[in-house]
Amino acid sequence: MIEIMAFSKDKGFQEALSMKQLSEEEWDWYWVDFEAPTEGEVELLESHFNFHPLAVEDCLHGLQRPKLDYYDDHTFFVIHSVNRKNLEREEVDIFLGKCAIVTYHKEKNEALEQAKGIVKRTKDFSTVDEYYVFHQILDKVVDNYFPIIYNIEDHINEIEDNTKKLSMENLLEALFDRRSELLTLRQTVHPMRDLLYRILNTHHLDGVFERREYFADIHDHLIKVADMIASNREMTQDIRDSYLSLNSHQTNRTMQILTVISVIFMPLTFIVGVYGMNFVNMPELETQYGYFVVWGIMLAVAVGMFVWFRSKGWFE
Repeated sequence: MIEIMAFSKDKGFQEALSMKQLSEEEWDWYWVDFEAPTEGEVELLESHFNFHPLAVEDCLHGLQRPKLDYYDDHTFFVIHSVNRKNLEREEVDIFLGKCAIVTYHKEKNEALEQAKGIVKRTKDFSTVDEYYVFHQILDKVVDNYFPIIYNIEDHINEIEDNTKKLSMENLLEALFDRRSELLTLRQTVHPMRDLLYRILNTHHLDGVFERREYFADIHDHLIKVADMIASNREMTQDIRDSYLSLNSHQTNRTMQILTVISVIFMPLTFIVGVYGMNFVNMPELETQYGYFVVWGIMLAVAVGMFVWFRSKGWFE
């Protein structure tokens, strides 16, 4: 599907145009959005717009790293947005030329829809051009990172407080899931931050220089997101270490109690073993109260050892 928006001084802002109208009439600037295009629509990138074959090839092949490439009459950008539902990266390719911006993406993109809405609701088009659209796309892509990181942060706090009373295994599993999500975000945000740095420091894009403070604000947001990701990863590591230490401590306490019980029963087992031998000449076996005496000795030994271990703090 191809969506076209254009602006001219005579006709003002126009949308829902066709490629034929775009070719036959004069426009001050226009935005052409390729959303999940067909093979025939993809061919227009070369046949109609004359974009460089390497740039078109990058559009067609998988996830490219966020980048910036200069060509004779246009600049090619690859940026990454993140799907809020499954946290998967979504590539958006942008061709920025003189008085034209062309976007290409293989699925419906939330950030682009938001940018379209802003352009359509604009009442004063005197300051709106292809660089304005480019800024809006980048701004919305980066702004959509924040709800994702806030949501992950809330989940981490729930894990730390264990409000749902989950077991240790379930807590660690949820914690590692959050760390995996943070890693995915980091792999998206850091290249985007580097890309914005290149855009801010380029001398080939006059429109960026004219709106430098706006693009610098996007770069600042990316730095903030990167810091939040790093902070949350450190938090997950601290929580993980705390849970592992607690689990190790509980294991040691269990082993300690079992050890105490075993030690208490060692002398009792020895006494029982001695009087369980089948020798004929064992004087104590014929004693009238020998059975009760042995029981008394065994209880005294058990109680004495229990009191002694308790005094050493082994049962605290």
